[in-house]
Amino acid sequence: MSRRIDYHPCFILHHRAWSETSLILDVFSLLHGRLSVMARGARSGRRGQAALLQPLRRLNLAWSGRSEMVTLTGAESAGDPWRLEGGRLLSAFYLNELLLRLLHRHEPHPELFQAYADSLDSLAGSDDEERVLRLFEKHLLRTLGYGLVLDHETRSGRPVHADQEYYYHFDHGPDTGKPAGGNAIQISGRTLLALYSEAPWDRDIARESKRLLCGIIDRHLENRPLQSRELYKAYMKNRTPQEQE
Repeated sequence: MSRRIDYHPCFILHHRAWSETSLILDVFSLLHGRLSVMARGARSGRRGQAALLQPLRRLNLAWSGRSEMVTLTGAESAGDPWRLEGGRLLSAFYLNELLLRLLHRHEPHPELFQAYADSLDSLAGSDDEERVLRLFEKHLLRTLGYGLVLDHETRSGRPVHADQEYYYHFDHGPDTGKPAGGNAIQISGRTLLALYSEAPWDRDIARESKRLLCGIIDRHLENRPLQSRELYKAYMKNRTPQEQE
């Protein structure tokens, strides 16, 4: 028996053409997690939904079905789309790609859903772009069950101190002892505490946070490349040093 879901808050993470008239949507929903949705006739003049069924906008979607691919039965706007350009647009695509690659299907994550919406709000505003990405990565890892230890040493239990240098062991957390293998990175206590409190930070904290979060994310991706990262690198390569500041 087919299951019907009435209009429900969703984001489209990615879409692709299917046949001459339809779309396949990769959807992140509030209470049903990530799922694939067939939008039949969405590209035809009869339905004309293609302009609405786009990433980076709030939508309410309805669908039916019990298979891995459900069928869209309705779509409506739930707000204006986010207006993003340049690097901030590519950063939003990066968030989408992380969700597509790391979330299991049909597992609801309402807190992450809200964190994603908040991140898009921040990217569309004047917030520090790198900080927005790092904090989303932090929330994503916590959602996946891999939350970071940032306020204490994992072996001794001692509090992290801002003026102390640490080695962050990817599988455990921070420690003052240097590991025998290469499964850790050096990082300051100042950076760990800034990530823990989500306080504003400077360039040094931004650089170290990126090394830590991206290193851990890459492990969970099994070092498979992300297309959005490659696009961002190409974009930054074509900008002047002043534009990159």
